[in-house]
Parts: sequence; structure tokens; C-alpha cells
Amino acid sequence: MNRSTMVLSAALGLGLAVSGLTALPASAATPAGAGAQGYTPSSYAGSAAEKAGNQAFFEAVMKSAKAKAAKSPGLKVVTVTYDPSSAPRFASQIASSAQIWNSSVRNVQLRAGSNADFRYYEGNDSRGSYASTDGHGRGYIFLDYRQNQQYNSTRVTAHETGHVLGLPDHYSGPCSELMSGGGPGPSCQNANPNAAERSRVNALWANGLTAFDKDTSTKIH
Repeated sequence: MNRSTMVLSAALGLGLAVSGLTALPASAATPAGAGAQGYTPSSYAGSAAEKAGNQAFFEAVMKSAKAKAAKSPGLKVVTVTYDPSSAPRFASQIASSAQIWNSSVRNVQLRAGSNADFRYYEGNDSRGSYASTDGHGRGYIFLDYRQNQQYNSTRVTAHETGHVLGLPDHYSGPCSELMSGGGPGPSCQNANPNAAERSRVNALWANGLTAFDKDTSTKIH
């Protein structure tokens, strides 16, 4: 499996931008200027640019969540809607991923539906699977056929969904850490977030949304 690459915005401080999400071809590359986080292969530690991309992605997700929470003052649980219709081969894995996250965290829940906040796509891409968002409640997850044959497909899907919930990659983590991605190798079968990842998501979405804290967000790289 080739290592997933990350296409960074020319100015990370301005956020991430994705265009044409609703018309994205199954095999399309990440649009120019988009930010993406991918499921990485074994023995990859992550570059400085990708760590910067992790931070930019995280900030974009929080920006989207703040906008959602602002529309519903006093909101205790944020519901994030996803559309799996463009990834029919992965319907089971997507449903399992949603169930895994819904049973793992309490402050944000995933629901399938129309007028979605993010969408799943499938196809062939030499970079493997990845997630992308513009930070305004829109985004997508791309699931690569070959990679999902080599690695536990539910783990790949749950990992990419973790990005939508605000978690960055942690390439050097063990198999027990969902966001370690492909770091532990194809033999890793764990598709569940560990206690620290569950706690992190719950803290980010507490009472609808907690204030974004740049200092704490950098500690998990």
C-alpha cells in the first residue's frame, strides 16, 4: 500500500477549503487547497508538514462544530449527519463505525440521513483512504478499495470517522489506539477508540462544544 499524502492549504491559518463535494468522483484526488488526513501504512512516523496539517484539520472541525452549536444554544449533544450512499460497498463498515463511535462517546452522535454534514465515497486512490473537511459542516471520507482489502476495513472506516470528530493521526501509537491508523501493520484488527480517544472526543463536544484549546490539542501528536 502506498502512503497516503496530505495536500495542505497554502495558508493553513485561513483554514481548509474543499470545493465540489457533492460532485466528487469516486476516484478523485483531494481538490486543490484541501486538507486531508489518511490511513497510513506500517512504520510511518509522520512528517512535520503532516503534523501541521493535523492541527489545521482539527481547527477546521472545531470551527464547524462551533457554528453548529451556535445555532442551538444550550445544546447538550451534537448530532452529526452522514450520507453513506456513495460508498455502497462499505455500507456495513460505515454502519459499524457509527455504532462504535455512538457507543463510545456521549456528547456527539452520528446519524445517517440526507442534508448530511459529511459523506462517504469509495474508489481507487494511490494515497489510500482519507478524510477531508472545509470546517463549515461539510466534508467527506474517501475509502480506497485496495487498502480496505489489506487492512481491517472497519478499523479504516472508524479511523477516518475519528478525524471528523476532531481527532488527529498519531502514527506511532499501538494497535489499541484507533488513530494510529496503519502504523501497527495489517495484522491490527482493533476498530475501537481507546479510553484516551473516547475521553478526548467527549471533552471536545462537552455540553454541545467546549472551547477550543490549542495547547491541549498539540499534546497528542
